Amino acid sequence: MKIVIVGTAYPYRGGLATFNERLARQFQTEGHEVEIWTFTLQYPSFLFPGKTQYSSEQPPQDLSIVRKVHSMCPWNWWRVGRQLQKMKPDRVICCYWMAFFAPAFGMISRVAKRNGVTRCVALVHNMFGHEKSVLDKVFAPYFVHSQDAFVALSDAVVQQIHTLSACPAVASPHPIYDHYGERMTKAQACEALSLPEDKDYMLFFGLVRAYKGLDWLLDAIGQVKDRLPNLQLLVVGEFYEDEQRYRQQITDLGLEERVRVMNAFVPDGDLRKYFGAADLIVQPYKSATQSGVTQVAFHFEKPMLVTRVGGLGEIVHDGKMGYAVEPNTEAIAQAMVDYFENQRQESFTQYLRKEKQKYAWDKMTRAFEQIL
Repeated sequence: MKIVIVGTAYPYRGGLATFNERLARQFQTEGHEVEIWTFTLQYPSFLFPGKTQYSSEQPPQDLSIVRKVHSMCPWNWWRVGRQLQKMKPDRVICCYWMAFFAPAFGMISRVAKRNGVTRCVALVHNMFGHEKSVLDKVFAPYFVHSQDAFVALSDAVVQQIHTLSACPAVASPHPIYDHYGERMTKAQACEALSLPEDKDYMLFFGLVRAYKGLDWLLDAIGQVKDRLPNLQLLVVGEFYEDEQRYRQQITDLGLEERVRVMNAFVPDGDLRKYFGAADLIVQPYKSATQSGVTQVAFHFEKPMLVTRVGGLGEIVHDGKMGYAVEPNTEAIAQAMVDYFENQRQESFTQYLRKEKQKYAWDKMTRAFEQIL
């Protein structure tokens, strides 16, 4: 087939761009002709909470990535749709994650389909935002009604889609990110990061936003710090909100020697250092659909502690490869104590090695082929 993926990709950075590029590579491996049409403008700078939207790495040489879509210009949406209408790809895949992009993706899809050949299948990471927004009510239905079918990353998102549309929708779990290099031993990783090897490290990784529950995690560590004297937390990721309030919480809980914070975006080549040093990956989210961090943990075969929100509990099998606990501080604290006091790492890791085989990229592409 001829496939056009419409969504974020290089020169933009982040997990969504990584996902779209890896998906394109899988389609190419299977013999399809693939282009990614990404943004000329993704977010206006005044709406972007981070330091930069752009990648500092070299552009991928094996992908056709074209900057075409202006997120805020209706004339551009119509023109891009017309180009797709004339091009007649078999599939247009709009990679949807928030309502801000719904008008653009909705118009592009409507115009493209007028050729009677192109079918539009949405890849939906989140149907509704983690923080409630009027845009979800106003814009999301416009996008949904422009699509022929949907592939979501969890059953929770499929249920959200079905509140807006009766079109076919299927859940295909987030595949494993497998391009971050070989696993490092804990000794190698700690040496690379100048960390003492004799500590028990938990890793909170990725963008820091309120819904991800870092405050809950810090409170949980405060509860068990005397019981787990070797416990250390690595907070690694760019803050999309006030860092100082977390710093103050660390001080109030007496965790200055227990928590290390790196407020920075981590390039792909450095991920293996932090995941290599970690004994446990923690995602104490207050709300979620799914998370790319979970799939990075699968790749590096690292046990996880997640809260049972959205689709996280679908992926992490409680008591076998980690913990899927109730979303509260006490449950998080109890899981940490069980993991480190009872030395669960080896048994959980063995289970992970078997379970990760489920999350191959060809299962994701098969979902796109079968949904229509």
